Amino acid sequence: MSGSRNWRWSTKSPKVESCAKLRTDGTVGETNIHAPSDSRQLADSVRVLARTVVRAKTILKTGRQQVCQQFQDFTQAARKMARQIGETLSQRNEAARQVGRQKYQELLDMTEKTVAWAVQTEAQLREHSQREAQRLRDTLVTFVPRAQQVIKQAVRRVLQGEPVPAAEKIVSIFEPHTDIICRGKPSHPVEYGHKVWLNEVDGGIISHYRILKGNPPDELQWKPSLKAHLATFKEAPHPASADRGLYSEPNETLAHDLGVPHVILPKPGYRSKQRVKHEHTAWFVKGRKWHAGVEGRIRVLKRAHGLGSCLAHGFQGFQCWVGWGVIAGNLAVMGRT
Repeated sequence: MSGSRNWRWSTKSPKVESCAKLRTDGTVGETNIHAPSDSRQLADSVRVLARTVVRAKTILKTGRQQVCQQFQDFTQAARKMARQIGETLSQRNEAARQVGRQKYQELLDMTEKTVAWAVQTEAQLREHSQREAQRLRDTLVTFVPRAQQVIKQAVRRVLQGEPVPAAEKIVSIFEPHTDIICRGKPSHPVEYGHKVWLNEVDGGIISHYRILKGNPPDELQWKPSLKAHLATFKEAPHPASADRGLYSEPNETLAHDLGVPHVILPKPGYRSKQRVKHEHTAWFVKGRKWHAGVEGRIRVLKRAHGLGSCLAHGFQGFQCWVGWGVIAGNLAVMGRT
C-alpha cells in the first residue's frame, strides 16, 4: 500500500464535514498506455533504444566508428512485424499460432540485437561528461532492463508456452509500475493501472484515499479504512458501510470492537434466516441505500476530476494525479455546500 492520505478540515459548518457516517469503496485509476501485448512492447523497445543509439552517434565519434557502422535501425521492420503478429494471431487457429511464433522469433532477434548495441553504446557513453551524453546514457540505463524483461516474458509466454504470473509481467515499458487488475466486471474484465481506495464521510468529503499495490482482495481494505477514519476524526463512525466484497465475520467483529455501533456489510452467497432478518432491519436497509451514493461520487471523480485515466508519468506522477483529483473533488463539494 502506498500513497495514503488523510485530511481534516476546520469548519464551523456541519454541512461541509461530518464524521458521523463512513462509506468506503474502491476503483481503478488506469495509466495512459495502449493495449498491452508483447509484440507491441518489443517494437516500442526497439524504437526507443534505436532512437537513442542514433542520437549517440554524433557524440561517439573518435574511436567509436566500429560500433556505429555495425548498428542497424530495426524500428520500421519491428513495427511492421508487430502489426503482422497482431493480424496473424487474431485468426485464432493452430496454423496462425505457428506463423505467429515464427514472426515472434524474428521480432525477438531484432530486439536482442538492438539491446546488445544499446548496451555497448551505454558503456561508451560513460566516458563522456557532456550533459547530452549523460542524458542519453540515462535513457539507455532506464530502458535496457525493461526491454530485457519484455524479451524474457515473450520467450516464456510465446515460445515456451509458459503462463507468466501477473506479478511478473511488465505491460508497458513507459509505465512499468502499472498493475494488472481483474475485478470480474463484464464491461472491464481486465484493467491496467492501480486500485484506489476511498473513504467518504457524511457530507460528500473524501476523508482518506490510498493507492494499493498489486490486486489485493477487497476484504483486506476494511481494517485500514476504519483505522484511517479513527486517526482522522478520533471517534468511530456510525454507521460504517462497504460492499459485500468486504464482508467477513472478523471484519464485522473488528468494527464492533473499534466502537462502530452499526456495521453495514452485506453477506454474499447463502444467508441464514437470522442473517436475512438482520439485513432487513430498518437501519441496515437505510445504510445500504446511503452507501449506494459512493458509486456516484466515484463516477464524478473519474469523469470530472481525472481519476479515470492518469496522464502523468511514473508512479510518483500517478500519486500526484490522484491526490489532486481528490482535492479538486472535495473543493467542488465544499463550494456547492
